[in-house]
Amino acid sequence: MNIVVLCGGLSTERKISFLSGTKICKALRDKGHRAVLVDMFMGLENETEDVRKNPALLFDKLPKLQPVSFDGVAPDLDEVRSSRKLQSKSLFGEGVLEICEKADIVFIALHGMNGEDGRVQAAFDLLGIPYTGSGYLGAAIGMDKIITKEIVRPAGVNTPDWNSYTNVTEADIDRIIGENKLPCVVKTPDGGSTVGVYIVKNEADFKNALKEVLKYGNTVLVEQFIEGKEFTNAVFLNKALPCVEIAPKEGEYDYKNKYSAGATDEICPGRLSPELANKLGDIALSVHKILGLRTYSRSDFIIDKDNNIYFLEVNILPGMTPTSLVPQEAAADGISYEDLCEKIVEDGLKNCKI
Repeated sequence: MNIVVLCGGLSTERKISFLSGTKICKALRDKGHRAVLVDMFMGLENETEDVRKNPALLFDKLPKLQPVSFDGVAPDLDEVRSSRKLQSKSLFGEGVLEICEKADIVFIALHGMNGEDGRVQAAFDLLGIPYTGSGYLGAAIGMDKIITKEIVRPAGVNTPDWNSYTNVTEADIDRIIGENKLPCVVKTPDGGSTVGVYIVKNEADFKNALKEVLKYGNTVLVEQFIEGKEFTNAVFLNKALPCVEIAPKEGEYDYKNKYSAGATDEICPGRLSPELANKLGDIALSVHKILGLRTYSRSDFIIDKDNNIYFLEVNILPGMTPTSLVPQEAAADGISYEDLCEKIVEDGLKNCKI
């Protein structure tokens, strides 16, 4: 098949998306597919004139995949914008939609805003372009941590208590601090890769965290802090995979620790009793179904000292990097990385019959 692996884009997770996309593209090529890596935002502007005029030629050219490394620093999106030759308001770069229309399917390897939030999926639905992963509605709901919590809690999913605030300005900071107990977790509701997430234990940190979150938008989620161990559990083809126990060697499971090899101990299957592990998987599967997700997702949890399970958030397009968790869970279930990628493609074709 001719497959576009769509990555990059314009979000705080742009660099992580390149890690996922490069590995996915190689896996699909190893399976015999003509897979090409395309940066959604930059598009084909650096390709030859022939390819820009006829994007389908890229499937014959199959450019060599370049090694990608992670520097632990979130991208400067203003710098990314200014570096694009096509100075357009469109988030689709030159030739992106044209080559996606020529593909048999698009493997969406985008993470975060402008990719994981349903907007790209909706555009592809309107254009009749098949793609992998969840549809636009499930993606949009799951990307918003507040809406997700509001939907899953009435359905019986235990999640930390929270307060949400909209149209927040710095003038609201003192009021928000006064309405919440410490310790707590301050989050931007539509961030990913732990970007815009702050654990605060005193008022000074609380104030700084709110100021930082306002850099991402004017909606703020303040969540009850749960002391415990962190776990994550993927769902693949309507089945819960073995969970992963996450233990950073230093500090919190933040943006840098998440994607730096060796920075975190990731134990799969997680060290839980069979009963508790099954319960965790059942909750992850419930979240997946409640939100109407497709093919795969990954839910994050905290389990406290009394074995109470708290659902934190769901990842609609989980990372597929060399250190990512879904491939580890799939491997523990006997599914190779290459087979995982191909099965995601196959299920995408079933779900996106135009």
